[in-house]
Amino acid sequence: MFEQLGLIGCGLMGGSFALALKRAGLVKRVVGYSKSPSTTERARQLGVIDVEAPSALLAVSGADIVLLAVPVSATEATFKAIRHLVGPATLIMDVGSTKRDVVDAARRVLRDHVGAFVPCHPITGKELSGVEHADADLYSGKQVILTPIERTYTVQLQKAIDVWTALGCHVVKMSPQTHDAAFAAVSHLPHLIAFAMMNGISGQEHGKDYLSLAGPGFRDFTRIAASDPKMWRDILIANREELLEQSRIFQHILQSLEQLISSGSGDVLEVLIEQASETRANWRMTSQKSHK
Repeated sequence: MFEQLGLIGCGLMGGSFALALKRAGLVKRVVGYSKSPSTTERARQLGVIDVEAPSALLAVSGADIVLLAVPVSATEATFKAIRHLVGPATLIMDVGSTKRDVVDAARRVLRDHVGAFVPCHPITGKELSGVEHADADLYSGKQVILTPIERTYTVQLQKAIDVWTALGCHVVKMSPQTHDAAFAAVSHLPHLIAFAMMNGISGQEHGKDYLSLAGPGFRDFTRIAASDPKMWRDILIANREELLEQSRIFQHILQSLEQLISSGSGDVLEVLIEQASETRANWRMTSQKSHK
């Protein structure tokens, strides 16, 4: 049981974490701060937080657990705003989709107290952002990646594991570098492709007509293109090196398929499609088993 959660960023991710902690009986009080006062006020009205804080520093004052649910580009500034109240007993976590940049910011700003920070990435979300869409079930049954560094305090790491496990999450640990390489492939590149796909079609002369004919497959494929623009701008830039490497690999494979189509090499094309189909089917079965 925590006495107080200091919530910095009262949107979908932060609000859902607060609601989940409250429902699980893991926190007595939630003090929240958002850059927009109207967001903080709305979070209080909805019962997501109990007290509105006028600054990030005051949200952390008296807190024994702190969650940063801000855009990754705002992480360093947030650390600077709260560092004077960060002590060795505080558990600080984030929910950012990139980790190396977040860890680097923590090292620069928190310095001797960087061990109190446990970098986290919950693998969940919604296309709709904002505290109005906060959901106590958002994290239940989902994976949470923790990327501790050599200076992370053992006690804080165990507390983080215990918190996420109590919320029904499956906790996985890896290095920040491994995390960013993996998610460039399975998350950041797919978003980039979805953004490009939608803009590519809508930019054509008859794009609106084409979109009016799209069915469930197109809807499923492009669902993530409706994600929050500012958040994804920050993620794509923050993980640019790994993302661009994955983009080069994708473009190479795409060009290979295009050449097969151009030359009418149906047999080879079929083999590669079958390979992709089998990989997808096996991944789906493995994924389902791992979450049972």
